[in-house]
Amino acid sequence: MRRMLVSLIGCAAAVVCCIRLFSTAPASSAASRTLQEADRAKVLLLVSGSEPRTLDPQESQGVLEHHIIIALIEGLVGGDEKDQARCVPGMAADWAHNEDYSSWLFHIGEDRRWSNGDPVTAQDFVFAYRRMLTASFGAAYADMLFILKGAEDYYRGKIKDFGQVGVKALDDHRLQLDFVGPTPYLLSMLQHSAWFPVHPATILKFGNIDTRDSKWTRPENYVGTGPFRIKTWRPNDVIEVERNPYYWDRETVKLNGIKFFAIENEMTQNRAFMAGQLHKTDTVPSDKVAYYRRKKPDLLRIDPYEGVYFYRVNVDRPVLKDARVRLALSYAIDREAICKNILRADQKPATGYTPPGMAGYQPLDKFNFDPDRARRLLAEAGYPDGKGFPKFTILFNTSDAHRTIAEAVQQMWKEELNIDVGLENQEWKVYLDTQNNKNYDISRSAWIGDFMDPVTFLSMWTTGNGNNDTNWGNPQYDRLIDESNHTGDPQKRLQILREAEELFLNEAPVVVVYWYTHDYLIRPSVRNWYPLALDNHNYKFIDLETGAGPEEKGSGRQARH
Repeated sequence: MRRMLVSLIGCAAAVVCCIRLFSTAPASSAASRTLQEADRAKVLLLVSGSEPRTLDPQESQGVLEHHIIIALIEGLVGGDEKDQARCVPGMAADWAHNEDYSSWLFHIGEDRRWSNGDPVTAQDFVFAYRRMLTASFGAAYADMLFILKGAEDYYRGKIKDFGQVGVKALDDHRLQLDFVGPTPYLLSMLQHSAWFPVHPATILKFGNIDTRDSKWTRPENYVGTGPFRIKTWRPNDVIEVERNPYYWDRETVKLNGIKFFAIENEMTQNRAFMAGQLHKTDTVPSDKVAYYRRKKPDLLRIDPYEGVYFYRVNVDRPVLKDARVRLALSYAIDREAICKNILRADQKPATGYTPPGMAGYQPLDKFNFDPDRARRLLAEAGYPDGKGFPKFTILFNTSDAHRTIAEAVQQMWKEELNIDVGLENQEWKVYLDTQNNKNYDISRSAWIGDFMDPVTFLSMWTTGNGNNDTNWGNPQYDRLIDESNHTGDPQKRLQILREAEELFLNEAPVVVVYWYTHDYLIRPSVRNWYPLALDNHNYKFIDLETGAGPEEKGSGRQARH
């Protein structure tokens, strides 16, 4: 999430709702009144993006779901407020590992409770991991747990006894995890929702261990471990959470609640923010970035962000089976023009897949704008000057930015390759289903790292991975990823991952476009919202300061470019 899909969006019903709310009073008075009331009440007003598909941590796939779930469920460890690579105690009060990081022991705090008051036990984690690794449940992130001994064999049905998997509850408060190789990056990985606990009794009350989309995630049934508990969920409008009185570290929690508004349109987010209905947006319309830089720099933030924007290619489509065609599509994109003329928020053209920022791992310099090479490759594939090339469609989830980028790519492919491309947008949940079912030609996609290691970007492309969704697979690639999991030497391991990425890019089941930054608007009253490489904020550290006006200067919230 995180090896997770990114949605920059929300939902149409919320747009109508927001427009109605924002037109009832002058913007300046509404901003002052609404924000001051929220600041005094210590209720943070955020944009979730699209309507979440689920709040089940083991079914969720998107960043937008993850940002809500981490308010409701805490895993073995939590995120540090200032450094994404560090962690703080969560359900585990402390932990230890052996010399090569292949075995870890976590001590579950005796004061840890579920939001219904039940004690959290090591057995709860065993249940959760068994659920993740139950093939009939179909968790998209099941492979993230394959680093546990025996986990993949259990998932594939090669072993039937979960007791042979490297997950053991030694007693109620001691959880032992044994891995196929060294995992020095484990604590960062454990902040992903795939490793979160679920409440066994609640899961089984509303189905079996492999039941999907059950009623347990409804507000009246939801049981979590996080600093907040769900209060209301009005579909296509808002999810409201309130303080969890059973949370072990409740004295640290500063907010009384959070409202996550589902707002699809970026301009509507912008209007909502300026009308005083939000403390923070999810993004900034690209044509507004320059304005905020000049006129309201105290409201604009542009943070580093470990993410890559790309197009998935369905390699089972006849015209897209040929790697030369896929490479031609890549070399025909002017990424620098997209970053400079469309995005305008310091994004970088993606020359490789894994973005910069991973310690010890240099990004690959594979793809640059080379239309002559693109035309040669297309001709070699049997389509000189695009002759005989059948039309295909780019799928994207509803967003002005996604449409604008798709239109630019559409034009580039027409001008440079003389091929015709159609465009289709779908609402987030429908788009996810279409992509998961591989019912597309080319699909707009993005990936934000789940933790600070390049394997979070690369392991998803193994054959049959729940997040692959391209029909591409390569046994040599699978072998390299598996070898990296068993390699203890850090430098050798990174070399293996680099070899895997080079193989992946040479076969081009994706067309990379740009490496992310995160641009958004945030009010001066929001405190402790530090730039984080994965944008996973531990809400228990966030605070609201009363008396900070909606556009007050000198609040320490300067733009970061």
